[in-house]
Parts: sequence; structure tokens; C-alpha cells
Amino acid sequence: MRSLHYLKFAAVAAVSTLMAAAPASRAQSSLLESVKRNPGEAQALCQQFKSINARGESALSSQSIAVIAGQRNLNKTEAEIVATYVIGLNCPDVR
Repeated sequence: MRSLHYLKFAAVAAVSTLMAAAPASRAQSSLLESVKRNPGEAQALCQQFKSINARGESALSSQSIAVIAGQRNLNKTEAEIVATYVIGLNCPDVR
């Protein structure tokens, strides 16, 4: 009987965790949708990243991420997600 109680508790905890994570995943999805729907936007970011690389900096440096965040009104984590996504799909030569 006690193990059944623990099983129910674990199930409730798992469902609660999934429900709490769902809005975040939807937010990330919509965050990337603008870049997915607008290839020109992704290419503009690639050019920006390439110019950052030309100065000897990483496109994923904290300074670069801060610029992206400021330009797009994002927090640091969101800017890192967008930058990583764009680099991975659109400009693999960027470092």
C-alpha cells in the first residue's frame, strides 16, 4: 500500500513538472519561429556573427550575446538560444 502511495506521488510530480515546462517550451518555440519564417533575418544574424569572428571574437561570447539580447529585446538565455540555433542551421562556418 505504501509503494502505491509513492507511485501516485511520483506520477503527480512528473505531471506537474511537465506542465510547468510546457509554457517554457512554447515560448522557446515562438522565439525561434521568427528566425525560421524569415531566412533573411537568419542571414543578417550570420553576417553579424561573421563580423564578430573577423574581430577575433566568438559569436557566442558574453559580449556578443549581450548585443543580440539588446537588439532583440531578449534575456541572455533567449539570445543564446537564438544565436546557437541560427549558427547551427544557417552559418556552420561561424565560431
